Amino acid sequence: MTQYDYDLFIVGAGSGGVRVANQAATQGVRVAIAEERNLGGTCVNLGCVPKKLLVYASQFSDEFEAAKGFGWTVGESTFNWPRLIANKNAEVEHLHAVYRTRLQKSGANVISGKATLLNEHTVMVAGSQYSAERILIATGGWPFVPDIPGNQHIVTSNDMFFLEELPKRIIIVGGGYIAMEFASILNGLGVEVTLCVRRHKVLEGFDEDIRDFLAEEMLKKGINIRFNTEIVGIETSPRDGFSVRLFDSSKIETDLVMYATGRTPNSSGLGLELLNVALNSEGAIKVNSDYQTNIPSIYALGDVTDRVNLTPVAIAEGVALVNNLYSKPPRAMDYDNIPTAIFCDPNISCVGLTEARARELYNDIDIYQTRFTPLKNTLSGLDEKTLMKMIVVRSTDRVVGIHMVGANAAEIIQGMAVAIRAGATKAIFDSTIGIHPTSAEEFVTLHK
Repeated sequence: MTQYDYDLFIVGAGSGGVRVANQAATQGVRVAIAEERNLGGTCVNLGCVPKKLLVYASQFSDEFEAAKGFGWTVGESTFNWPRLIANKNAEVEHLHAVYRTRLQKSGANVISGKATLLNEHTVMVAGSQYSAERILIATGGWPFVPDIPGNQHIVTSNDMFFLEELPKRIIIVGGGYIAMEFASILNGLGVEVTLCVRRHKVLEGFDEDIRDFLAEEMLKKGINIRFNTEIVGIETSPRDGFSVRLFDSSKIETDLVMYATGRTPNSSGLGLELLNVALNSEGAIKVNSDYQTNIPSIYALGDVTDRVNLTPVAIAEGVALVNNLYSKPPRAMDYDNIPTAIFCDPNISCVGLTEARARELYNDIDIYQTRFTPLKNTLSGLDEKTLMKMIVVRSTDRVVGIHMVGANAAEIIQGMAVAIRAGATKAIFDSTIGIHPTSAEEFVTLHK
């Protein structure tokens, strides 16, 4: 029997890789995990956590304004971007320590440096070689930057977390969730935001009513959205900042250009091509239902496989992988009815099918929908509405989709996701007593 240094060597200490390392090591598996940057991956360092902290910061401008309607006199307020970033950095550093402590307590060996696969059982990190029975690639994704003239001036979501100062004006390119979130963050912090969207709507793949409603709300907040717009070049402006040239030859002056036009699997430079690990045309690692590549000893999960690119999904895939490899009986990952949220302003959250997808699958769909002014905004003076939508299969009465745009949408939909996965019917929702007065109670009082 071949003796390896480790039973499992993990490349990438993001959410998925760390969960695998901790869970496997606590079961007695000999685990090493290599990371060339910081522990925690995108979520902790360049995504979920710091992004949500910036979202909180951006919401105070509305809260100060709303306070007047409730009898508060709020004095002159100022915002200090460097202080926010310093505090954010301190919290991220704290999480680095938490992750390292947990890995060490579990018994996993943490190795710093870029890992390269030499063969199907050997990894090199910082000049040292390590052999392993199995290798897991969990290196996540990286922001995509297009090949256009002046792309050296582009910043991505990664860079936004470390800006030394806020711009007065920014152009954000993209119509996905990262673009929506940063447009809202910067708008809330007083930046003049222009959103350039290549298509005629934002958030491709989301429910049509949600897409339209969010665009309306963002426009009301002063975000300039330019649909059917494509940038063909960026150059420095004689008046400082940048001049952005559009496909119709017009130009927009701005202080900063951010691209949020997708992320690509972080699979290059790992030695995968030399081992003939199968990749798709976008560079994503191809895996089977057990997260195994075409090389039996090499596995992959999370964003580097470019399937469902969400932190909780990578974590759940990690749990499933450890169960499959080292636990009995194995438990498969269920990709149905995964809830998701976008922390723009207002928030979006949903679970289950869009109306369009539901109509493709069923011929008897009922739609329950409401738009209303939340109670808080009756006094706040803020012109922000809430949209809630429920999709029901008439023949079975089963609820197959729930969508929301409005304050605390993610907090509300998390509970709704449990109901959807449990197979709740519209009758069960109708028989549930609401908590009054809340926005959430609307989901148990919806009618046509």
